[in-house]
Amino acid sequence: MKVNDFSKAQGHWILARMGKRVLRPGGKEMTKKLISALNISKNDDIVEFAPGLGYTASLALSSNPKSYVGVDSDEEAIAELEHKIHGPNIRFVNRNASNTPLLNETKDKVYGEAILTMHADHRKLEIIREAHRILKKGGLYAIHELGLDDVDQELKNKIQKELALAIKVNAKPLTQEEWRELLEHEGFKVKNFFINEMLLLEIKRLIDDEGFFRFLRIGMNILLHPKARTRILEMRKIFRKYQHHMNAIVIIAEKN
Repeated sequence: MKVNDFSKAQGHWILARMGKRVLRPGGKEMTKKLISALNISKNDDIVEFAPGLGYTASLALSSNPKSYVGVDSDEEAIAELEHKIHGPNIRFVNRNASNTPLLNETKDKVYGEAILTMHADHRKLEIIREAHRILKKGGLYAIHELGLDDVDQELKNKIQKELALAIKVNAKPLTQEEWRELLEHEGFKVKNFFINEMLLLEIKRLIDDEGFFRFLRIGMNILLHPKARTRILEMRKIFRKYQHHMNAIVIIAEKN
């Protein structure tokens, strides 16, 4: 993914430009829990919203589902995914996750990571509704998002505002109960929660997610790009400031 201006680019694409492959709030550990909980089989037609760099797609495809569709609004991301991941019954669609070309009630499992957080609540609902529309009855919808502990509205607003300024995305993390309410309002029944610390830019998590040698390569890239380094340090500062109030959350929900 091309990043032409580090001062304006969205935070996750800066990290990708530096070589980071795992860009989800709870890291590789939570992504693996999501895929495991979906229990993807060879009979499943699955959809991923916003596959990004394709890390989770590769995990999902290792279970050999009947079909896979990745839906992403970024045309460049789609082109890169098509270059990296291909095979029978695998396709990528350049569309918004709230308005896919997929038919009603044709999919067994849908999942998305770090997509709902990046939208206002009404846009979150549009994406959740789309997942509900394309899922068969009893199908599973899994999300991996940025969560908040039970904080008062003033602190919640402050966290959301400072996050948005740091990562250049209108991030709107929610509490566990708020995530549940959004899903249940749109016809899902929450089956399970997984919660972990949000340590995306901490050294231990970086090594766990990327491996030691890729961690060194990422560190070298950051040193060689001072503008990127400034942005990444700004993001880490905000993450650390609110680390006791933020978390990473995976939710598995079933279509009623």
